[in-house]
Amino acid sequence: MTVEGVRHSAILSALFGGTDESEPLGAAQFIRERLYFATLRSKPKSTANTHYFCTDDEFVYENFYADFGPLNLAMLYRYCCKLNKKLKSFTLTRKRIVHYTSFDQRKRSNAAVLIAGYAVIYLKKTPEEAFRALISGSNASYLPFRDASFGNCTFNLTVLDCLQGIRKALQHGFFDFETFDVDEYEHYERVENGDLNWIVPGKFLAFSGPHPKSKIENGYPLHAPEAYFPYFRKNNVSTVVRLNKKIYDSNRFTDAGFDHTDLFFLDGSTPSDAITRRFLHVCESTDGAVAVHCKAGLGRTGSLIGCYLMKHYRFTASEAIAWIRVCRPGSVIGPQQNFLEEKQASMWLLGDSQRSQKAKLEERATSRLISSMDDLSLNPPHSNLHESETVDVGPGLTQGDKLRALKNRRSPRPATAGALRLEEMKIHSRSASQPL
Repeated sequence: MTVEGVRHSAILSALFGGTDESEPLGAAQFIRERLYFATLRSKPKSTANTHYFCTDDEFVYENFYADFGPLNLAMLYRYCCKLNKKLKSFTLTRKRIVHYTSFDQRKRSNAAVLIAGYAVIYLKKTPEEAFRALISGSNASYLPFRDASFGNCTFNLTVLDCLQGIRKALQHGFFDFETFDVDEYEHYERVENGDLNWIVPGKFLAFSGPHPKSKIENGYPLHAPEAYFPYFRKNNVSTVVRLNKKIYDSNRFTDAGFDHTDLFFLDGSTPSDAITRRFLHVCESTDGAVAVHCKAGLGRTGSLIGCYLMKHYRFTASEAIAWIRVCRPGSVIGPQQNFLEEKQASMWLLGDSQRSQKAKLEERATSRLISSMDDLSLNPPHSNLHESETVDVGPGLTQGDKLRALKNRRSPRPATAGALRLEEMKIHSRSASQPL
């Protein structure tokens, strides 16, 4: 063992008591002599010098099939609040704080993203610095995350990918924990309250596909287009993009003042180049936010939003998948993951070219020309897809049906103080025809 290794072991022995029961697989130091992360075989007892805490049973991922993380944005926020409170606590001022996790590989990976995410957001560490801290001392590996499909995993999303996605989103202002409304997030993500999540605030809203009629089915409400109108108007949603078969009449949105575009492709599949181009064009041509849905609002929806993130914000495919799943767990499924990886280079080139052209135009254009360009509104052509192509094919339930059904079965969480403030907006407390 090197001199540094001996020193590290000595620190661990002093920090954790040096007993076999409490000796960790490895301890990650995030703030010297103050904040650590450890994997322990048993629950340790806090001492005069060390405070231990664990969140494995507090922040729990609600899986669809074999997926197990990463934890959603609300849980990351609540964890950061919890840790900030501990670091500022007068009674813990002179204590080392140790976030410990178990040897359960799934819980361990989720816990790692929480504390390393905190390090990226609040300690201003790079994702690489935070990840190096996680594996320090023991060269420990972390189980990669998998998608929500039923079947073999074809794409691994690593802890580092998640940290890089969080960092990229933070850099582009996709979230701000100083103003984040966790109660609102947790309210609207529930099926009974609309099943919707912002991926890019003010630009992209992912949601579950509306139904022709609002009704209660198997104890849970299905929402008609009209149920979304008040929320969409309040949040400047101007355009709705439908990626699944025509279940409701699009005129119900257009008659209410929303633009509506159909870009159908099969559930569980990947979009053609033509559909990808048209999706990007629609999103780039609207001044307001775009609400995107397929059947469950996970696979097809996440795939096309991922293309936009790569083109306009230079996310890598893995960063895009990670961020979308943090916002809306279960998103981007099966071959859609590999599709985004294959599209990364071309999306980057398109984005770079567009930004370069825009910069040149801005240099040459007069303020009058720039103003007129800002006022342009381009309406995409009507779909040239045949009617027979706008219906999901194949017998039985589709992937979207199954994912949606699984989410429907989740038990409502106990109401929080913030959720009580939103109680009057809950769909299950109103008549089925009323808005969210």
